[in-house]
Amino acid sequence: MPKIIENLPQRLLEEAKNQILQTGYSAMTIRSVAHQCGVGVGTVYNYYRSKEEMVAAFLLEDWKKCTANIISCAEATSKAEEVLQEMHRNLVSFSRQYAPVFEDHTAAQSFSGSHSTYHGLLRKQLADPLGKFCKDAFTAEFIAEAVLTWTMAGKSFDELYCVLKPLFEKEK
Repeated sequence: MPKIIENLPQRLLEEAKNQILQTGYSAMTIRSVAHQCGVGVGTVYNYYRSKEEMVAAFLLEDWKKCTANIISCAEATSKAEEVLQEMHRNLVSFSRQYAPVFEDHTAAQSFSGSHSTYHGLLRKQLADPLGKFCKDAFTAEFIAEAVLTWTMAGKSFDELYCVLKPLFEKEK
């Protein structure tokens, strides 16, 4: 009779995340995750088709928390500056947490094929909470792209906001 492990998909993700944060993207393997969770490699593949899918799954879990914070802020305030600051704070936190993935050349090669698709979705997710402060959807996406690009390049909130502030003024 096969052993039953409660919450195995979540345990696998937690172990994969732990290994990446401790030893880096390249060192984490399906085999090492399976071993640490006490299951066979084939069992892991029952839940995740690849290492990249596993990594994407735990990144997505944490990204959803970031977007929930941003959306909650946008719903609670009438100030674009507060939403932009929350966006900047979450992007900085997320990128620092996952630096071992984002800075790894092997990871970059693995995910390069899907970059443009997911970048567009990411920009849209960031633009949506900005929509109520902008005159149109393009302006919201433009601001989201600027925040995403320049935050990842290490720019401070103050540097970004002084440039983006005029874009938040709606047409009368």
